[in-house]
Amino acid sequence: MNTIFRKSMLSVAGLAFAGGVFAGPIAAHANPVDAKPVAVAVQSAAPKPQGEQSHISLNDEQTANVKAIIAATKKAGLPERAAVISIATSLQESKLENLGHLGDMNDHDSLGLFQQRPSSGWGTPEQITDPEYSTTAFLKGLKQVDGWQDMALTDAAQTVQVSAYPDAYAQWEQQATDLVAQHWNS
Repeated sequence: MNTIFRKSMLSVAGLAFAGGVFAGPIAAHANPVDAKPVAVAVQSAAPKPQGEQSHISLNDEQTANVKAIIAATKKAGLPERAAVISIATSLQESKLENLGHLGDMNDHDSLGLFQQRPSSGWGTPEQITDPEYSTTAFLKGLKQVDGWQDMALTDAAQTVQVSAYPDAYAQWEQQATDLVAQHWNS
């Protein structure tokens, strides 16, 4: 069987070679064709937003936090998809508000844009409430998730955040995508 397969492959290779020899000179003398560029639709590797999408209007502070997340993402050398995941996570966790201690309304000792906890090793309260630091800490966790670039946003965010509401991040993907598109190059 191995010999039959090998002979078949050699026959195919011979036909391809012969076809190239005979077509080559003919093609070389053919009249050139007026070639025009063709538009090609490129699909994003990022998955489409899952489920029903939420949207909030942003004030100046929230917009500044979007820009800080994007700047930290660029500084970390990561692509726009990382900024989308970061902004969607922050939209879910704090509505892009750099929250301090909320007293009885606080979830344990969660602080900042990503509701990170000093007691869980995210940093000091001062660090966690610094948008660049908290974003960098989130991105450091994201980079440790194998395949985060191609997974659903909510799965990537949940792997870093370990939230009690793992599917909640998905609802912010469209707004996060729009914000990154709006501010990435500004």
